[in-house]
Amino acid sequence: MISESKFNKEVDIIIANAIREDVGDGDHSSLSCIPEEATGKAKLLVKDEGIIAGVEFARQVFEYVDPGLTMDIKIKDGNAVKYGDVCFYVEGSSQSILKAERLVLNAMQRMSAIATKTNEYVKLLEGTGTKILDTRKTTPGIRALEKWAVKIGGGENHRFALYDMIMLKDNHIDFCGGITKAIDKTKQYLVEGNMDLKIIVEARSLDEIKEILQNEGVYRILIDNFNYEDTRTAVQLIGDKCLTESSGGITLETVRKYAECGVDYISSGALTHSVYNLDLSLKAV
Repeated sequence: MISESKFNKEVDIIIANAIREDVGDGDHSSLSCIPEEATGKAKLLVKDEGIIAGVEFARQVFEYVDPGLTMDIKIKDGNAVKYGDVCFYVEGSSQSILKAERLVLNAMQRMSAIATKTNEYVKLLEGTGTKILDTRKTTPGIRALEKWAVKIGGGENHRFALYDMIMLKDNHIDFCGGITKAIDKTKQYLVEGNMDLKIIVEARSLDEIKEILQNEGVYRILIDNFNYEDTRTAVQLIGDKCLTESSGGITLETVRKYAECGVDYISSGALTHSVYNLDLSLKAV
């Protein structure tokens, strides 16, 4: 996984780019009718139910837009919220509050939706020992926020991007000419580049599981689109030789059954690509 400093840098880039995109050469709506010296106060109002996420991100946005803005946080990231709750108050320059408003709301609504959905999976997995993972099926440009939201919801992050883990999927294997060849070439590549990256290999059948197990240096096997029976067999074959991960169309209705097959992880793109934003508003007080 990427370092904390690199992750924080990604968040900084998101904020700077989002403000550039939204504000451009000025928030002329506010500049035209609100005096520069005017101050005000607003509250983040919840109009839905779920897990709140993005409060800390909001703090960073307000700090970026205007260090003079102050927040009074009432509900922290990761807590359950309901209709009528107030997550925080922000106070200071009225122009600055309005300049930051849309970015804060857009981010928090999506992050809260992701955290809420992730938390549903986490609750269904309680007692199994299986952990839920996100994927790279994220919105281009804001991956850091979406993966942050998964963590807030109680899930775990898969690799952040193509550069922080090796993942040999079906196309890599087919383009390379086979599983063993792909693994061998990958290990050679890592040695020659003096890189320390974990290797995950996708398996499409029990025979591919067996071939992967003949190779050393595999961190985790991705058991992709297997039924329950074959997943249990795969877990038995793999034993403690490496970690296991199930993926492929796993839903809230099926996640518990896959976990009961004994896998270490279940990955789901639905955590980030299929959510409905939580309804939030920033209202003047």
